[in-house]
Amino acid sequence: QVQFVESGGGLVQPGGSRSLSCAVSGSIFRIYAMGWYRQAPGKPRELVATITSGGSTNYADSVKGRFTISRDNAKNTVYLQMNSLKPEDTAVYYCNLVAALRIGDRSGNYWGQGTQVTVSS
Repeated sequence: QVQFVESGGGLVQPGGSRSLSCAVSGSIFRIYAMGWYRQAPGKPRELVATITSGGSTNYADSVKGRFTISRDNAKNTVYLQMNSLKPEDTAVYYCNLVAALRIGDRSGNYWGQGTQVTVSS
């Protein structure tokens, strides 16, 4: 019902930058928020950043000042610009969608397949 196309993962050196993008498509009635979460090996999935349809943003303390989330509502796409990357940012990054698929539905959480970001020299 909901399709995700995530891109931008890869290997980057410490101090470097990387940009992720996630486009969603399918039968979606209303999108409330989009965002990025990440999961490192042996650790639980954690919030990185979210952005509402109105543009309000929320960041994990660990990425504030380094990462910037943005979205293109017309394209149902969310972006994550990551600067000053650190080895501890290494993780699988998952795109998150909070949306109602049909009129009258409660909002639900939907997840992309994830993209690996590795920060290493």
